[in-house]
Amino acid sequence: MQRFMAGFVLLAVLCFPAWPQDPKLPVQIGLDAEFTLDNSVSAQAIEKGMRIAIAEINANGGVLQGRPLELVLRDNGSIPARGIKNIREFSTMPQVVAVFGGRFSPVLLEEMAVVKETGMLLLAPWSSADPIINNGMKPNRVFRLSLQDSLAMPKMLETSSRLGLTKVGLLLTNTGWGRSNKAAAENYVKANRSPAIVHTAWYNFKDTSLIEKYESLRRMGAQAVILVANDDEAAVLVREMAALPREQRVPILSHWGVAGGQFVRQAGPALQDIDFTVIQTFSFFKANKAALAHFFSVAKNFGLEKPEDVIAPTGVAHAYDLTHILAKAINLAGSADRDAVRNALERVKNHRGVVKFYTQPFSATDHEALTKNELLMARFRNDGVLIPVN
Repeated sequence: MQRFMAGFVLLAVLCFPAWPQDPKLPVQIGLDAEFTLDNSVSAQAIEKGMRIAIAEINANGGVLQGRPLELVLRDNGSIPARGIKNIREFSTMPQVVAVFGGRFSPVLLEEMAVVKETGMLLLAPWSSADPIINNGMKPNRVFRLSLQDSLAMPKMLETSSRLGLTKVGLLLTNTGWGRSNKAAAENYVKANRSPAIVHTAWYNFKDTSLIEKYESLRRMGAQAVILVANDDEAAVLVREMAALPREQRVPILSHWGVAGGQFVRQAGPALQDIDFTVIQTFSFFKANKAALAHFFSVAKNFGLEKPEDVIAPTGVAHAYDLTHILAKAINLAGSADRDAVRNALERVKNHRGVVKFYTQPFSATDHEALTKNELLMARFRNDGVLIPVN
């Protein structure tokens, strides 16, 4: 009987994707993220950004002439199988119009097949692997307001070259995220003479030492290392590098996974002994003043009154803007039907967010809301706050 009912539910999802909408019930948005991952703050940052936006939208009448938005949470612990299970569950919930993903690209990449199968809408406010959007779906059911590896890697390589560091090594995680960055780096060096990539070293998730990988890059002549890592492994590398003589420590230009956890606490005082910068798409310290004031007028009800209060700021800001854009798409569609909202997301125009002003965040041919114009490099202060690098 259980197998029969499971099959019936799946058949209903496939054959009748346009669930009937009760105009008296809330419109729900799912969040599938890594809430129980040790040392991680990314899921909580995305949740906070969504809740701030939802509070603002509901205070102004909600969507569809009076229906409130409601957030529904599921934890995947950064484990793809759990994420797949969560997407399936969300797809059977009639009031869930779309699901926001979490930080980890490997989780979202594994979810692509079930997104296509169930017709769920997946919105990405953090994960950066290019195949998340370049997924082959027709029509594409995934939209991203976040960094892209094909933009992040060129920015880090350009920064290295501009600093006179013309020989770099790549230190990459052995996942879909690392491979996405490797492809982006190779595409960049094909079209640019500097910097040269002297070697690529790979490490595995939860490795307890990266110093041999780092030393292999330095022996090959790397004047800087482009690091693609999350907070745990990056903190290990920083502590190991700080134990080396100063002349053996080369600058680290890091992807932004480190900003999604307790990296500063894990790295400890060693971080101040390393030249360590991290790519970002946004800084509250450089935001439009009017947009910033508006954001904090609502965010103060969630304990945020100034930029220093915001942990994992890109996660908060991206989720805040993306929730507002989704709400506009729901109203534009005149329905919470997933297909109608998918189509409407490609037609939303002229939205003032905290990250930027979006003339048209998405179109039929482009599901990426951010561009290279938003990218910047940042550095961690002693108190852990990320500030833009001049």
